[in-house]
Amino acid sequence: QAQLVESGGGLVQAGGSMRLSCVVSGLTFSRYAMGWFRQAPGKERDFVAGISVNSVYTGYVDSVKGRFTISRDNAKNTVYLQMNSLKPEDTAVYYCAADRRSGYYSASSELYDYWGQGTQVTVSS
Repeated sequence: QAQLVESGGGLVQAGGSMRLSCVVSGLTFSRYAMGWFRQAPGKERDFVAGISVNSVYTGYVDSVKGRFTISRDNAKNTVYLQMNSLKPEDTAVYYCAADRRSGYYSASSELYDYWGQGTQVTVSS
């Protein structure tokens, strides 16, 4: 059974950095595109970043471009989200997700097959 476990969340001041990790088990990680999503209170779950199976393709929502970096280590079954220059509006629960369709990530949460439980990121002003 597939399991995705996020870690690395917490409280940080605006302008600070944080790195999220998502360790995946129970599936062939290297065959899945991966995505990071976030959900703020009272809002929908939104795409943040995605990465293809071989790391050749990455993509970001406009609001995090230049600040966040997604990466993966297929040998460790882990996907990362490095977050720099954090802003209070980045506060949300962050989720990683796995997509088995084509090897290329999607920005649509509906197309992901497996999800982690989420990790809270709080950015104070």
